Amino acid sequence: MPLVAIPLAALTALATWLGGKVALRLAHTLPTVIALSGGVVVAVALFDVLPEGIELIGDPSQATTLVAVGFLAFFFAERALVLHHRDSAAEARSHHRVGVLGALGLSAHSFVDGLGIGLAFGLDSATGVLVFIAVISHDFADGLNTVSFVLKQSGDRRQANRWLRIDALAPVLGAVVGSLLTVSGETLGYILCLYSGFFLYMGATDLLPEAHAHASWARVALTASGFVLIFLVSRVAGV
Repeated sequence: MPLVAIPLAALTALATWLGGKVALRLAHTLPTVIALSGGVVVAVALFDVLPEGIELIGDPSQATTLVAVGFLAFFFAERALVLHHRDSAAEARSHHRVGVLGALGLSAHSFVDGLGIGLAFGLDSATGVLVFIAVISHDFADGLNTVSFVLKQSGDRRQANRWLRIDALAPVLGAVVGSLLTVSGETLGYILCLYSGFFLYMGATDLLPEAHAHASWARVALTASGFVLIFLVSRVAGV
């Protein structure tokens, strides 16, 4: 049954691609898109990635330490890339690289999603279906977040499209690997906790401040909606 994970992962790739296309179509109102995206990416970290990581590791203290390591790792990586004032050409190139870093993190998360589907079907079909539901429920948001983050940092639509394709293919590749290999649940938990730190940093310091730089109740509502949506999806998927 593990090979069933591969066509199911292709459906998650479609969901990711559709989310990214929505973000590209609404690029002219990017701060509004980012308001939703910021709420979603933080909520995914808090309600989906982190709880799963804690469960797999079995030690909340160790798990939250890894979240902090992930948060600081992204912080130091961004500081190493962004060394100049915002009005300099060098700084603009730096933010281009930060956009790549964020898109890479989101694509790696999509790979782990696919890996999880493959590994779950290796255990039993029921577990595999539950993991698939959880993954596809937020992969639309993954595509939205990937495009929003790249556009926010560089404004480069071609780069955003390129990373969207990578992000969409990542869960399929992950499902192939997960179907053929066995990875310990504890190791997967470590990875998920680190990525939770990445996503919390991206949402708290890059996406949400940009979205709410100017007062707008509509954007506040979108951010809150993103939180509520992911909270409800995570609860339904966990039933």
